[in-house]
Amino acid sequence: MASPHHEGRSAEPALPPQRAAETPDEALRLLMEGNARYVANEPMERDYSAGRPSRALGQAPFASILGCADSRVLAEMAFDRGPGDLFVVRVAGNFVTEKGLGSLEFGAAMLGTKVIMVLGHTQCGAVDATVRALQTGETYPGHIGHLVDSMAPGIRPVLAEPGDDLNHRAMLANVRYNVEVLRTASPILAELIAKGQLRVEGGVYDLATGRVELL
Repeated sequence: MASPHHEGRSAEPALPPQRAAETPDEALRLLMEGNARYVANEPMERDYSAGRPSRALGQAPFASILGCADSRVLAEMAFDRGPGDLFVVRVAGNFVTEKGLGSLEFGAAMLGTKVIMVLGHTQCGAVDATVRALQTGETYPGHIGHLVDSMAPGIRPVLAEPGDDLNHRAMLANVRYNVEVLRTASPILAELIAKGQLRVEGGVYDLATGRVELL
């Protein structure tokens, strides 16, 4: 069988990757369209190796995701995007840390991401642990308590509100709280938002269906 490579012919030079979306509205639309494909089990076909030479020259992600470290929630799969599309920061409980904020600022200011999504999910263990700690005073070993301390400001108000399914309401409150933290984060994110160059949105990933609902 003849080799597909031909002596004396050079491959086309790789070009830097191009961003898939250049406006916040378009970026959010691409995320949600990708999630619809994922839910329907109709993902786009991709050649993951073909773009490696291009990605070696740089990156141009169109969206950032502040997601949970939960092993069941993978942003690239949930939004049906390939390598180089998403700039992902993950921590158990999907809350804003100082280093996470710096990473998201880097994504927006230096890499040009157009939307940041705080992505919570159903049955979040970090949220459940925070609710238990606030209700009972339970403590956790090692540095796990730092997670609870960081999530408590967004979740504590929910404990005083009436309603069923406290843990689910706490998860929603945690997402909304951290969306607001990012929207008001000065100087970088707040200024980009004011200029219409960035959006910060909250979403919830349903473990059973894979669907992401915007808050």
